[in-house]
Amino acid sequence: MTTKRFAVPSLTALALALATASSLLGQTPRPKVTVIGTGGTIAGVSETRTSFQSYRAGQKLIQDMVDELRPQIDEVAEVSTVQFGNRASGGYNIPDFYDLTLAVDKALETADAVVVTSGTGTMDEFVYWLELTVRSQKPVVITGAMRPWTVIGTDAHANLFNAIVLAASRETTCLGKVLMLNDEFHAAKEVWKSDAYRLDTFIDRQVGILGYVDELNVRTFRAPPRIQHCDDPERWRTPFDLTRISKDDLPRVEVLMGYQGARLDEAIAAFAAAGVKGIVVAGGGGSREARQAAEAEGVVFTATERFRSGGNNLMPQKARLLLLLSLAFSKDPEQVRNWMAEFSAAEFEVGPRR
Repeated sequence: MTTKRFAVPSLTALALALATASSLLGQTPRPKVTVIGTGGTIAGVSETRTSFQSYRAGQKLIQDMVDELRPQIDEVAEVSTVQFGNRASGGYNIPDFYDLTLAVDKALETADAVVVTSGTGTMDEFVYWLELTVRSQKPVVITGAMRPWTVIGTDAHANLFNAIVLAASRETTCLGKVLMLNDEFHAAKEVWKSDAYRLDTFIDRQVGILGYVDELNVRTFRAPPRIQHCDDPERWRTPFDLTRISKDDLPRVEVLMGYQGARLDEAIAAFAAAGVKGIVVAGGGGSREARQAAEAEGVVFTATERFRSGGNNLMPQKARLLLLLSLAFSKDPEQVRNWMAEFSAAEFEVGPRR
């Protein structure tokens, strides 16, 4: 009988990845954290102090927001800011995502960690894009808010503060990019937004949160499989190095939602005619003939479920980003399929005991 074991990173790598935040106040020098602002509800200004859902997103500057956390945040980290943009999350496109990756990379040249603020509407896409394209093992934390900065009882101040605490703790080193909201932090691949109004909107699939931020204490309970390659940076990184391509290399990829009685042949043909290079079909739909005709035009298909759990399923909008990047870096459909399988099905490796 063969005994199997989990392959784990070296003790040095684990110690680096899971260093506690409880001693933050005594650290000298303080860790350097750069906060990159992109707007969203967290930077929103409300009509009144009680207009929890009536506000203008992306109004406040990230420097002013960080300044409102002083002097307490200065005890946690040496914080600098970059104003990347100031829009709702839906106001950004794929070329903007490209630029955001470069902005995060630049900040990580001198910072120990980076926090990115964004709107929550497409935050699960923001964080997964960064997961796939930012190749540094340093912590990158994305956060936002469900209530604008200026209402009573807002979660915006606490979320920004806690995101900086989490980044400065460096506990998410080698965990990949994480999303922090409502005192919880989540893995980029698994997290999704479940409610348009509630503060506890972000949840995971079957596997649960990574941990909590409680004042200056970061409590980590699990890690994504990516951590097992912490001591092998080349294996830890994805192949999607954006410095090797330009924005013009980023292809158009679309999502089609299947449903009972869906007749998607016309949509598939229209997308192929419009120059779309990849189509994510969520939940089925479209005939074999329609797909084959599109494939003859160079379209690559991938399939997901409509729902957000089950097996290694990626949410359709995340599968779109993975397919888009795979197509940008390879013209070989087989290589594209291999990358789709590898990154959508990442898990801890098991092997025979030696």
